[in-house]
Amino acid sequence: MQLADSLQLAAAWFRVLNAEQQSRVERDLSVQQVVAGSIIERKGELAQAWIGVLAGLVKVSVGNAEGKVASLTGVPAGGWIGEGSLLKREVRKYDIVALRDSVVARLPAPAFDWLLDNSIPFNRYLLHQLNERVAQFIGKAEYDRLLDPDARVARCLAELFNPLLYPGMGMRLTITQEEVGYLARVSRQRANQALRKLEEAGLLNVEYGAVRVLDLDGLKQYGSDRSTVEGEHAA
Repeated sequence: MQLADSLQLAAAWFRVLNAEQQSRVERDLSVQQVVAGSIIERKGELAQAWIGVLAGLVKVSVGNAEGKVASLTGVPAGGWIGEGSLLKREVRKYDIVALRDSVVARLPAPAFDWLLDNSIPFNRYLLHQLNERVAQFIGKAEYDRLLDPDARVARCLAELFNPLLYPGMGMRLTITQEEVGYLARVSRQRANQALRKLEEAGLLNVEYGAVRVLDLDGLKQYGSDRSTVEGEHAA
């Protein structure tokens, strides 16, 4: 598949550019295949590119000196991340890690800045993405503290099917129970239990190595009527 075809499928913002702007992106963009577990971008390094996932699944995570790691969000194919660090000309505050073998694109900062200067549709797209990203992280901060593991898995999956952040993905995502556990911060066994409960509720179908969502709004709202702090639930 040609690069332009890949971008048409995995970059909604590429489709709003004119021919000259698309040519600039194709010229400057670099594409890399990464294996599962690879660190794509490191916390503390100066942001020099906008990062896109053309295929696969990556996670955004933070860690400390004791080795504890917390996943902030997952990014499936079609997702682009890291624009905040580029806009502020600052170092990354998180790691970007491949959860499985993936294909990653990098749009260098000069090309990113050029699009900002020359494309109103690109600016509008970025504004919507930033707004949606803020809402996503506010919601995550809330449900990490207030919801039980079943609801956390539901909300985690709902994030991955966000049509504004990951447009054109459809309602089926290739993802393992172990990967769901990583992103929702529960064990693989606990993720399996939650997925089965969500399936029984008619919100999704669990397939071999994949999840098909049947009721996205239901996933987004799951557990909101029983905000249970996990520690209290365990007690």
